[in-house]
Amino acid sequence: MADPTPVIDDLRAESRELDLLVAESSPPQWELPTPAAGWTVAHQIAHLAWTDRSALLAVTDPDAFRPLVEKALAAPGSFVDEGAEEGAALPPADLLATWRAGRTALAEALLGAPPGARFPWYGPPMSAASMATARLMETWAHGLDVADALGVLRPPTDRLRHVVRLGVRTRDFAFGVHGLTPPAEEFRVELVAPSGEVWAYGPERAVQRVTGPALDFCLLVTQRAHRADLALTATGPDADRWLGIAQTFAGPPGTGRPPGTGRPHGPGRPTRGAGR
Repeated sequence: MADPTPVIDDLRAESRELDLLVAESSPPQWELPTPAAGWTVAHQIAHLAWTDRSALLAVTDPDAFRPLVEKALAAPGSFVDEGAEEGAALPPADLLATWRAGRTALAEALLGAPPGARFPWYGPPMSAASMATARLMETWAHGLDVADALGVLRPPTDRLRHVVRLGVRTRDFAFGVHGLTPPAEEFRVELVAPSGEVWAYGPERAVQRVTGPALDFCLLVTQRAHRADLALTATGPDADRWLGIAQTFAGPPGTGRPPGTGRPHGPGRPTRGAGR
């Protein structure tokens, strides 16, 4: 049973870093377009606030959360945009306060969750640690979009280990959501962290392998960069196919983006939402 405290601490740190970036932004900067078509900086923060509220409801009142899933199933192509649009209409100060209050309440709820509890979500049910990991992944990915709009290059940190782990764990999901049978054998994934440490997953002698920088892997699985623009190497046909379809987010397959549209080690041209 994973202790959620470390990932919740890292989620708070990731959120604070993004908070500092937008808190110092002027009202016109909140209206700057981000790489997600139709989404401004305000839309990105509104999406994070909206998803935090959904997660808080899933943790504290699962019965009240179920209608949100039904709404998502009824309008899979628009429900994320609608949530972002509503929040983006708020004055920046109000939107920032809403995001701060929601993420604080969610962190406290996750820390107070009973050991072993699992919560409903738009995909499979999640533990407290998994929920916090998913929120960190989205906060990091959407933070890239915001930084790109503001012309800021955020240095990567070893908090990316959570995004890497999620990317590895969602391998079979990525195959399944594309209508493919997941490979029976485990892959070996070896990635170099921002600190220079090597993060390794899977059997050391596995035939199917993925290697490269951890940052590039995270950009790939959150669909913030095209594979052709990243220094990732796949060995074996199944590993190669995985790098073409990988995604950490729930929902239908993301469309990714064309090659050559991102800056080195920064965001490119994602579709809306970490799950879009």
